Amino acid sequence: MTHDSADATHGVTLLSRHWAWLAAQPRSPSATLRRLVEEARRDADGRFRRADARDACYRFLRFEAGDREGFEDTVRALYAGEAARFEALTARWPDDVRMEAQRLAAAVWP
Repeated sequence: MTHDSADATHGVTLLSRHWAWLAAQPRSPSATLRRLVEEARRDADGRFRRADARDACYRFLRFEAGDREGFEDTVRALYAGEAARFEALTARWPDDVRMEAQRLAAAVWP
């Protein structure tokens, strides 16, 4: 049994709307899913990398700045992709927290 065959034994659970979308695709559901997985692995546009960076920045913010003024607005700016607003909101924070937050967020901005 090859590695690919072994992986084929794992079940996939999807909602009915997902199965309907897959059925409407020009390729088989398996081929479509393989294509989607390969696209995600390549991450050509960087959206998955940016999402990981955004989540890492949020975890840092929550731990180091969760009680700071403007924390919630800063998080909103982070998730909205508003770099200038994020930097303005963090400008009043202590240098070490501000600099690390902005360093982490730099990987988020396209």
